[in-house]
Amino acid sequence: MIALVIVAGGVGAGLRFLVDTAIGARRPGAFPFGILIVNIVGSFGLGLVVGFDLLVDATWVTILGVGLLGGFTTFSTVAVDSARFARRGRRDLAWGNLLGTFAACAVAAAAGLMLGGVFAG
Repeated sequence: MIALVIVAGGVGAGLRFLVDTAIGARRPGAFPFGILIVNIVGSFGLGLVVGFDLLVDATWVTILGVGLLGGFTTFSTVAVDSARFARRGRRDLAWGNLLGTFAACAVAAAAGLMLGGVFAG
């Protein structure tokens, strides 16, 4: 199982790169919209996987949740981007990035949990 978690994490990181690059190419600018989208989608996905936990074997919940979605999402990048904004004097973007990402991801995860629970229960 550990090998599958590692492989899934690599796949998730690769997907993050592709999504971030594709969105960044279409929306160049100061704000990291690609990472925001990645984290929202990943949080929703994790909520969905956890919501489905009664229907999915715990091994697959770990592989998908910890591996794939853990590799896909990146809250460390949010922290670094926010610190860079603050260092450049853009505290508005720093706080917007931190709080906006947190709020959007919490709502997305809750929505995934609810939707997964509907199908599982």
